[in-house]
Amino acid sequence: MWLRRAFPRDFLLREAFNSAQIELAGAEDGQLGDFDETIGAGNEEVGQTGGGEVWTDGPLTWIDGPDGQNLMFPTGLSTPALLRGVRRARDRRLSIVGAWLSREVDPTPLIEAGFTRGWSPWWMTADLDDVVGEPDPRVELQLDSEDYQHEDPDYRRLLAVARHRPTQAWYAAAYSPPGRRFAGRAWSFLDGDLAGVFDMDVWEPFRRRGYGTGLLHAVCVAARQAGARHAVLNATPTGKLLYRSRGFQQIGEGITWWHHLGPE
Repeated sequence: MWLRRAFPRDFLLREAFNSAQIELAGAEDGQLGDFDETIGAGNEEVGQTGGGEVWTDGPLTWIDGPDGQNLMFPTGLSTPALLRGVRRARDRRLSIVGAWLSREVDPTPLIEAGFTRGWSPWWMTADLDDVVGEPDPRVELQLDSEDYQHEDPDYRRLLAVARHRPTQAWYAAAYSPPGRRFAGRAWSFLDGDLAGVFDMDVWEPFRRRGYGTGLLHAVCVAARQAGARHAVLNATPTGKLLYRSRGFQQIGEGITWWHHLGPE
């Protein structure tokens, strides 16, 4: 598989992940470089579409998007730059700031800036020709949605990413019959021949009914038809079970850090 021949695995995954995260925000050891590139690219696009920002401060790349303010996979850390990022979050009256790291980055400046260690994302990849699944009639790709009209109206603006041409992002929604109840969602983002899968979630009342499999299949097939050869994503312990059963393999692990912004 070219991912592992061309790059050590950790570098490859990390780069692909970072790329897709950055694109979304504006709406054994190896190279995870392409992983950061793909996932990061998605977050920048969504963040900016949703009225957010992406900015750099020395070695730090910050994303202010629908998931709040996050620091994405820096190669090094600076306590003064971290404190400036925290100050910016306070000025915007945010309640939390996140940081996503690979394991080789020294987290000492994060500790000095008031961050505490959080959960570990598991980075996974699959050859899209090997992803298991069938089309699910309960899942559909969409360019717009009224599902967020009452509870999260800002999220609807992010679907503008799926309407960009040439198409690089796909949004899928799942519905439970009868009554067409909104059951879950997922995105994929194309970066070269890599697809980043992100923001995949099935709401609690609808879990363990196959919606996750259907959503994953829909966004992976869409990206495959547009030229993607491999998919990358980060998984929680629960999600890892689904992804592994669909043909994904774990190739790395990261660390999240969080700063809960109480009164100064």
